[in-house]
Amino acid sequence: MTKKPLPHNHGQNIERQLDHMPETAEFQAVSDVFRQLGDGSRIKIFWLLCHCEECVINISALMEMSSPAVSHHLRQLKAAGLIVSRRDGKEVYYKAADTKEAQLLHHMIEELVAITCPAL
Repeated sequence: MTKKPLPHNHGQNIERQLDHMPETAEFQAVSDVFRQLGDGSRIKIFWLLCHCEECVINISALMEMSSPAVSHHLRQLKAAGLIVSRRDGKEVYYKAADTKEAQLLHHMIEELVAITCPAL
């Protein structure tokens, strides 16, 4: 971050905080993870895969969505590093990745559901 003086000095000593501010690329990486929260179906698929390993056909049935639509969401979740897949014969199974990002996102979803939908 540039060391130009700020137009107004409010006595907060923000310069010290700016010395520890992550780079723009790091904020973009965080944004890419949060982008996965932009679609309710994708959140639901991710939540499901945090609790079990499943194939596209079963995910489609559980979600009441077409296989191509589910595959689209799975590709996005996989590209974000939130899920992983494994092949067993002709079948491909998906589950949540064992990463801090996936675990934190799952925890956030659980907490937000509890806060926003307290009757559940």
